[in-house]
Formats: sequence, structure tokens, C-alpha cells
Amino acid sequence: MLGEYTIKGRRASDIAADVEAAVGAGKLAPGAALPPLRELAEQLDVNPNTVAAAYRLLRDRGVIETAGRKGSRIRPRPALAPRDRIRVPVPPHARDLSAGNPAVELLPALAPALAAAAAAADRAPVLYGHPPADPGLLDLARASFLADGAPRGRLLVASGALDTIERVLAARLRPGDQVAVEDPGWGSLLDLLPALGLRPVPVPLDEEGPLPAGLGAVLAAGARAAIVTNRAQNPTGAALTPERARELRAVLAAHPGVLLIEDDHGHGIVDQPFQSLSRGSQGEPVTTHWAVVRSAAKAYGPDLRLAVAIGDEDTVARVLGRQSLGAGWVSHLLQRTVAELWRTDAAPAPRVAAAYRARREELIDALAAHGIEGRGVSGLNVWVPVPDETATVAGLVQHGWVVAPGARFRLQSPPGVRITAATLAPGEAGRLAADLAAVLGAGGGGARTA
Repeated sequence: MLGEYTIKGRRASDIAADVEAAVGAGKLAPGAALPPLRELAEQLDVNPNTVAAAYRLLRDRGVIETAGRKGSRIRPRPALAPRDRIRVPVPPHARDLSAGNPAVELLPALAPALAAAAAAADRAPVLYGHPPADPGLLDLARASFLADGAPRGRLLVASGALDTIERVLAARLRPGDQVAVEDPGWGSLLDLLPALGLRPVPVPLDEEGPLPAGLGAVLAAGARAAIVTNRAQNPTGAALTPERARELRAVLAAHPGVLLIEDDHGHGIVDQPFQSLSRGSQGEPVTTHWAVVRSAAKAYGPDLRLAVAIGDEDTVARVLGRQSLGAGWVSHLLQRTVAELWRTDAAPAPRVAAAYRARREELIDALAAHGIEGRGVSGLNVWVPVPDETATVAGLVQHGWVVAPGARFRLQSPPGVRITAATLAPGEAGRLAADLAAVLGAGGGGARTA
């Protein structure tokens, strides 16, 4: 069961620490089964309740997972081995289509906005005791959220989408709680949840977003939170349609105690309208606790570590209170830079969205010409289902293309690869599709269209 390793300890904390140290040192491999409670209690000569408490600590810390009668196992990817490490080295002269980055040529120039922010700081330096959020940024965010149909609520500024989501989860949940997540979904989020001691529960999705029946089943089984990507879903490019949003709101309305987090990181780079899940037909919030998050990373650049969010009063108050004891606030230089970009760069947004759409569709059409299915109605990426990720990724490297293996994004969904179409140059899609067809025909396996 554990090979040659012997668990040690007399107290629950000691037993848990011993197992966690063994995982970190590689002595207990991912997937290794732990002994049943009573068996380990007999080995250690302790009360079974002590072992149960140790296993509970390990589960809350994201080190192990428990599957009923199947017992407890070391998590396949514990928090100390992030999914983002499942990467393929990029050989010299190969095209890296794995990183999920926006196209550099479609990002706005930062120098004018940074100069304006710096000039404002020179006129009125931000000192201790200053309000944590820039009023100009808040005004822009509030107008944007309300124009897109989000409920009225309180605003906050944090250091990116993942930071905001983490703070909202920490404000409302406790270790051991289940969280409904899209599958396949954002790899960093799938790492974050067990690191917080939370348990991700997969919800299947199609190009219109999470399947209502799947979300309903997970919520009925006790999930205390749901995280949904409104558009530009990573890695599949799914985007909520009005009909799917109505169906999901009905599911959520039956579970008003669930924390709903809407991740709209695609704001500013997509041409699909925002479909709110938080707002009911009369403008009221669908769930008691909710948040809508928008990041600057894709529209203005990943190094602008900033996101704005709107949410219910109590949740946002908790987040801001905890933030004040740690980071304090997000730099006002960044806040004013993003506000300046938001004010002056709004017009190019349709142009940017159209460029990303053209690059996605060119790749999807080129794949279809070879009988290969590609998915991606919005955002930066195209998802290609394949039976063998390893063979497909390795084969494409031989042709000079590096794509992301689907294992970074999956819980229970079938295998695939993610291709960042955002950085494809005109004409490259045809060559990539032909190379992928050659790889699949040579044994990489592939999901072919009818």
C-alpha cells in the first residue's frame, strides 16, 4: 500500500506532519493508498479517532483525498506540485502555443498610461491611511458592471483574478468544503482549491458553459460554492449564451446559500456579451453571497496584476478587512494606469476581439479541413480532444509546435490539448493543422469530426 514507507506519530498533528513531509520528499507518491483508519491505529497503537483526525487534517490541507469505501489516497497532484509545472520545454526555433498569453501586438502601449499615473502620484502621493481603491477606477468598474447587468454591490480591487477568487473563497468557506468547478477548467484554480483545503468537484461543460444538470447535481450533493467563467473559458473557449445563463440561474436560485463567483477575465477581448448569473429577473441577486471578477491581464497585459470585483456587502467587507491586514492595498500606480487604459483604450476593444476571433476561427476551420475537431467560440485558446495527450504533444514538438497537455486542466473530463491561437500569425493555422493531422495519423490519436 505504502511500499517501504512506515507512517509515524502519536498525535494527530504528528501523523499528518509525517505524511505531508513524506509526500514532499517523494517517499509517498501521488495516488498511493493510505491504510484504513483502524489498521493504522493498530500499527501506531493509538485511538482510531486520532488517525481520523490526522486524515482530516491532511484532507483539509489538500494532501490527500477520500473516496468513500475506496479509502484515502495521496492526491494525484498535491498543492506542492502545481499543474502549471506540467509543461513541455520549448526547443529553439519552436513556436510556443502553450502559454495562454495574449498577443503582444494587440496590447495597448503602457507608456502614456504609466506617465499619467506617475504624474498623478507626483501631484498627490498615496500615503498610509489613504483609501485603498482609486475613485476613478471604481467609477469605471461600477459603470461597467452595472451596464452589463451585474447586481448592485460593493467594489474591491485585488492583485489579479486568482488573488480575488482566493480572497472571496477564504472569506466564506472553510477547509473541507466542496466547490463546483468547470471540467476542464483553469489549472491554476484547480491547484488553488486544494491548497486552501477545499475540494474541487467537476461540472461538465460544452461550448455554452457548464451543463445545468451537472451543476445542479453537484450543488444538491452539498457543494458550498460554484465558480463559473462567463466567456473566454480556459481552456475550451466556452461562452455563456442567454438561454444557458437562464438555466443556470434557475439552478442557482434553488440553492441561494451557495457562494457564486463569476470569472469574467475575458472582459475587453471578446465580442460575446456578458451573461450575468448573479442577477435575477428583477435585479435582485440570485444567491445571498456572490462576486463578479474582471482582470486586466488579458486586455492590458499579464504584468498588470490587478482585478476589480463587485459582490455582496458582507463578502466584500470581509475581503477588504482581511486585505487591510496583509497586502493593505493594490498600488495606486497600477490602479491609475489601468483606469487610464480603460478610459482611453475602450474603442480598440472590438478590434482586438475581432482579431482573436479571426485567429481562432482560422485554426478551427483548418483543423476541420483535416477532419479534426477544435473547440473555441471565444477567448485566446482552442481545445482539441485527443485520446493520447502525450503522443500528440510529443509529435507536435517534432514538427516545431509546443501546445499545452490537457492534464493541466482536467479532473474527470476526456483528454485533449490546448492551443493558444491568439499568437498565430496569418497563414500559420494551415501548417499547424496539417502537422497535427500528420501526428494523429502517425499514432497520436485524434477526435475526428463527422
